[in-house]
Amino acid sequence: MAEAWRRRADEAMTTLARERGKALTGYAYLLTGNLRDAEDLVQDALIKTFVRRRSGLVLDNAEAYVRRAMLTTYIDGVRRARLWVDARHLLARSERAESHEAHVSDRTDVEAALRVLSPQQRTCVVLRYYDDLTVPEIADRLGLSDGTVKRYLSVAVHRLEGLLAAVEAPTVDVDILEGGRP
Repeated sequence: MAEAWRRRADEAMTTLARERGKALTGYAYLLTGNLRDAEDLVQDALIKTFVRRRSGLVLDNAEAYVRRAMLTTYIDGVRRARLWVDARHLLARSERAESHEAHVSDRTDVEAALRVLSPQQRTCVVLRYYDDLTVPEIADRLGLSDGTVKRYLSVAVHRLEGLLAAVEAPTVDVDILEGGRP
């Protein structure tokens, strides 16, 4: 029985990666702001979802599980990075910070604006406007209060409006974002 489930899980993962890989990468890209990090996030989420048998995993609707794993993995990574930044000075000398000007000039205005947001604000914006979740749904997913989510969204939208006011129609790589919602 376990062997049959493993075979079905492998087939489901392969099918999901082939048919919805671009949409999953687009979702991850909105969270991370970097294509290479997005691809890594998708791969990590696929492995976390399919590596062992889970009692609640329904193979026919595995994309929802993978998206949840992506969000959780991303949030955990941001928290880990923040802890490292706070403790780094104890272990190593600080080096000169790398300038992002060359990279930002190659990015669209929307990508640059999303990068200005804090990870919490960016996550809330992606969940609200890309996944089309309600404030209570976002709060539930992130383990925050509704008021905190509203505050993150309000600040983020206000900052995005200020940064993108002169932009008529932002251009985004359609191949990366192809697929949209499941």
